[in-house]
Amino acid sequence: MRIARFSYQDAIRYGIVDDGELVVLAGDPMFAGFDTTGERVPLGDVALLAPVIPRSKVVCVGKNYADHAAEMGGEAPAEPLLFLKPNTSVVGPGDAIVRPQQSDRTDYEGELAVVIGRIAKNVPAERALDYVFGYTIGNDVTARDLQKSDGQWARAKGFDTFCPLGPAIETDFDAASAVLTTRLNGDIVQQAPVSTMIHSIPDIIAYASAAFTLLPGDVILTGTPAGVGPFVAGDIIDVEITGLGVLRNAARDA
Repeated sequence: MRIARFSYQDAIRYGIVDDGELVVLAGDPMFAGFDTTGERVPLGDVALLAPVIPRSKVVCVGKNYADHAAEMGGEAPAEPLLFLKPNTSVVGPGDAIVRPQQSDRTDYEGELAVVIGRIAKNVPAERALDYVFGYTIGNDVTARDLQKSDGQWARAKGFDTFCPLGPAIETDFDAASAVLTTRLNGDIVQQAPVSTMIHSIPDIIAYASAAFTLLPGDVILTGTPAGVGPFVAGDIIDVEITGLGVLRNAARDA
């Protein structure tokens, strides 16, 4: 099932994607279930929004593909390398990524995003997928120069618009067969099977939930493969994952 959050007739609503239309839901399905209103709205008539706004945080995993760890000049960490993005960094498909005045280099990082559906604390890996509501696509935008100069990542990865998510949440997703592809102005710059992540989705959820409580709507970005690089104003970044669609955002300067 593919679930979209969208704007239509001056209201924000949720719907199930069905053959080019949205079956409108009565409320946020994460909390209100899948009761429908009886309405159907053409996809072409709505503005898709970020499919979820995290209640508290976006949890990110650094260097979770061996080739990306190598291109960043080091080995992959033995345990998941966690950092956070604020929920104010989240934007949706089609929204602009705003390059801040403080940075001379902003990079794309296409990633698989996991949406948490239940309160999760100290969850064992063998039960971790029971806490997943669904999956979507993310772009862990990074001010690379500030990441290096600051010595830690909060500012460099936390600017407004630095966490595009979308286009929808897929509840039935086969990570084992999925391929992640990032395109910059139509040219492939990243491509890797999602299955080549070093730390699996269940292991990441277990590790993160041992540190802090995950709330319904929280998002986990699972890491990016090799090929990260800079973009400038006017560039278009597409992140595609098999079975999840395409997340497209254009860049502009602040």
